[in-house]
Amino acid sequence: MTLRVLAAMSGGVDSAVAAARAVEAGHDVTGVHMALSSNPRSYRTGARGCCTLEDSRDARRAADVIGIPFYVWDLAERFDRDVVQDFVDEYAAGRTPNPCLRCNEKIKFAALLDKALALGFDAVCTGHYARLEGGVLRRGVDEAKDQSYVLAVCTPEQLEHAMFPLGDTTKAEIRREAERRGLQVADKPDSHDICFIADGDTRAFLAERLGTAPGPIVDVSGEVVGEHQGAYAYTVGQRRGLRIGRPAPDGKPRYVLDISPVTNTVTVGPREALDVHEIVGERPVWLSPRPDGPLECQVQLRAHGEVYDCTAEPDGDGLRIRLHSPARGVAKGQAAVLYDGDRVLGSATIGETSRVPV
Repeated sequence: MTLRVLAAMSGGVDSAVAAARAVEAGHDVTGVHMALSSNPRSYRTGARGCCTLEDSRDARRAADVIGIPFYVWDLAERFDRDVVQDFVDEYAAGRTPNPCLRCNEKIKFAALLDKALALGFDAVCTGHYARLEGGVLRRGVDEAKDQSYVLAVCTPEQLEHAMFPLGDTTKAEIRREAERRGLQVADKPDSHDICFIADGDTRAFLAERLGTAPGPIVDVSGEVVGEHQGAYAYTVGQRRGLRIGRPAPDGKPRYVLDISPVTNTVTVGPREALDVHEIVGERPVWLSPRPDGPLECQVQLRAHGEVYDCTAEPDGDGLRIRLHSPARGVAKGQAAVLYDGDRVLGSATIGETSRVPV
C-alpha cells in the first residue's frame, strides 16, 4: 500500500537513509527540515548540533539526490516554548530533563505530525533506531544506537502514523548504505549533547536565564559544607564540580543526593546514599494495555542506561515502580521506560524516589 509520507530530515545520515528507504518501499515521500531556531547560527555547528544552517543545506542536498520534494518548516517558536523553556523550567524545579524526549513528544510527533496529517500525509518518517511491528514499539537491533527510550513518550495514536525504517539495521551498515546511495552525509559525524546550547556549557546557559541564586550545600546531617551559585546547576549523582572546600570525614567523594528548589539547598553525601529502590512515575503513557495490578517487567531510567528488573503497578493517575535491585543516581525529571524484553510497554516521568527498601 502506497502512503503519503513526510520524511523529517535533520541533515544527518540517519534521516537521509530513512527517507531513501521510504521511497524505495514505494511510498510518495516529501522531505522536510524543521527550522528550530530563529537564529540558527547561535546553535551548534558541524558535528555538535542538528539545528544549523549547514544541516538545512545538507538535508536539501540529500533530498535532491533521493529525488523528492523538500521544504523547510519554521517550528522555532514552538520549539523554544515546548523544549527550551521546558528545559529551563525543569532545572529551576530541581529536576533533570531530557530535551530529546520532549522534542519527540512535543515537536516531531505533535507539532510536525499534526501539521502533516492536516496536509493529507499518512505518516511521518524519521531516522530513529527503533522498530514498529504491528503497532508495537521495540528496541532497534543496534543496541548502542537504540532510541526506543526517547520514543516511549509517544502515544499509541501517534505511533500509528510513525515510520522508523532504520530499526533493523546497525549504524555502520547505514553509513555504508548512504555511501552506496551517493549521499554526501555518509561520513558526517553524529550530533550529540544538547543542540540549543551553543558552546555545550549547560551551567552557563541556565545561569544566563535563571540568574545567580546563592545557597547552601549541606551533608546528610544538615551541616553546611559549601555554597552554590544556583541549585539548578546540579543533578542527582553528580560528583565533579561541587566546589566543596573540605573533604568528607571519611575522605570519600561526595555526590549530589538531592536538590531542593524551595530551600535552594543542594544535599551531598556518600555514593551508597544514591541507592534507589522505589520510583513514583508521573503522567504515564501506556503502549500496551494498562495493567490491572502488579506487572513484572524491566525498566530503563536514562538513555542508554542500565536495565533493571522491577515490579510496576498503576497508582491512581501515576505509576509505582519497585526495583528488584537498587539503581544509583536516579534523577527526577528523567523518564522511566518499561520493557518486556525488547518491547516497550510504557513510560512515565520520574517524580519521586525512595532510597529505603519498601
